[in-house]
Amino acid sequence: MSSLDMLWLILCAALVFLMQAGFLCLESGLTRSKNSINVAIKNLADFCLTTIVFWAIGFSLMFGDTVSGWYGTGLVLTDFSVESADTAVFFLFQVMFCGAAVTIISGVVAERLKFTAYLIVALFVSAIVYPVAGHWSWASFGGGEGEGFLASMGFVDFAGSSVVHSVGGWSGLALLMVVGPRIGKFGGSGPIRASNLPLATLGVLFLFIGWLGFNGGSTLVMDESVPLILVNTIIGGSVGALAAGGLGYAVHNNLNVTQFMNGALGGLVAITANCFAVSTPIAALIGLVGGMIVVFAEDLLEKFHLDDAVGAIPVHLAAGIWGTLATGLYGNLEVLGTGLSRSEQISVQALGVLTYAVWSFGVSYALFWLVNRVFGLRVSAEHEIAGLNISEHGVENEDAVQNRGSYSPFAGE
Repeated sequence: MSSLDMLWLILCAALVFLMQAGFLCLESGLTRSKNSINVAIKNLADFCLTTIVFWAIGFSLMFGDTVSGWYGTGLVLTDFSVESADTAVFFLFQVMFCGAAVTIISGVVAERLKFTAYLIVALFVSAIVYPVAGHWSWASFGGGEGEGFLASMGFVDFAGSSVVHSVGGWSGLALLMVVGPRIGKFGGSGPIRASNLPLATLGVLFLFIGWLGFNGGSTLVMDESVPLILVNTIIGGSVGALAAGGLGYAVHNNLNVTQFMNGALGGLVAITANCFAVSTPIAALIGLVGGMIVVFAEDLLEKFHLDDAVGAIPVHLAAGIWGTLATGLYGNLEVLGTGLSRSEQISVQALGVLTYAVWSFGVSYALFWLVNRVFGLRVSAEHEIAGLNISEHGVENEDAVQNRGSYSPFAGE
């Protein structure tokens, strides 16, 4: 790896790290202020924990020498002082992806989990669920011997519509089904309102910026493919926002701010798998469908009384599935370089979607169900109503203090 390539990857790692701040702002803004401190510290704590766990074991499982294409070995507790600079830079970039996959789960089940329980969830996902899933598609990227079994079949997921986003979404859905909805979400006296939509919007802008590193850095080199990747990323996200916002406006005759924001993220997630292999008009089409899928998926969750606090499942899971399939539908076969026909590429992309669903949801559900039976994932009803700031951390923000005595579990306080 040249010095220019290393510099590019370090810059992109920093941009992906900025996404952690984006998740923090988005999640804090879309939830109630009585839980804002809890939300913020979770986004810092899960990054710190997953960094150590990924260094200790996840990096090895994901990028070590393959065992029959299923998982890697040989990089446990890697000492980067004796490894090449290339390996250190590659780890720096990849650990940011691990943090992003785990943080998706935080937003799904915000406002109801014990802080220690969430850290246990983050540990399991960063140690087992994410790195094993990643090995199947990206094992050969780290220089280890062999490739994952999905990659060997021709599966393509350039920057992680499935590997990062759908894996995080499936794990979040599993956890959501174990812990259930927030008190008052369904059948209450009113909606649970967001506390700070401008802050949430700032979070989306941070994520938008970070996505340039997310997709652009996935080349692992600075070459002529990077400009197209960055342009397609921006186009996909922008069209996704307009599509979701326009669809909501057509139905309700007003702009749903949350849907507009999540539509942008849905477009970004959808273009992530294929941004290097599609034309810009096709990138716009993929973003368009990605944004609209977010709206339909949100309605589906409501129908089944699944309480995703920030809309992370529609964004990361639903749009991630679409982006993975769109790679087979629209990707330039020569650029994909798998040697498969169009129908064969579509089939292997669908197989990848199914494989990640079975693994990420199945293993996560089993682990979370067991932890819930043994440890208990959810705070008590009394603590949930009081707010996780005070019940989990013993502190309150100024808004909560001023509003004490006029509390409604449905208000955006």
